[in-house]
Amino acid sequence: MDEIRRRRVEEELRDMIAALIMGGEIKDPRVGPFVSVTRVEVARDLSAARVFVSAFAGGENAGGTEPASETLDSTVAGLQHAAGFIQAQLGKRLKTRLTPRLHFIPDRGIKEGFELTERIKELFP
Repeated sequence: MDEIRRRRVEEELRDMIAALIMGGEIKDPRVGPFVSVTRVEVARDLSAARVFVSAFAGGENAGGTEPASETLDSTVAGLQHAAGFIQAQLGKRLKTRLTPRLHFIPDRGIKEGFELTERIKELFP
């Protein structure tokens, strides 16, 4: 598969998965409305897709009872549990021969970026 088509499929998957999450179609209580699909990487043969997600809910700064990293891990577990449902929904909407098998991975890049910004601010008061 050429690179341009693969990038289009990745973007389409990202948009569709985000729409399913935001639309409340995933009924797992671990998956909240503050889940963001940051990027999707599809295998060359469309057999598998790695979906990177970030969550902003229930962290210590948001007044929740569990740390943000545990919230993200439980969100990823909820999404992985609902992966079959999500894949079935994608299969109905995608116009490809194969629907990729989804693997959800926590993306901690946003959190690490905020921490780095705070460290820089401490250096230059």
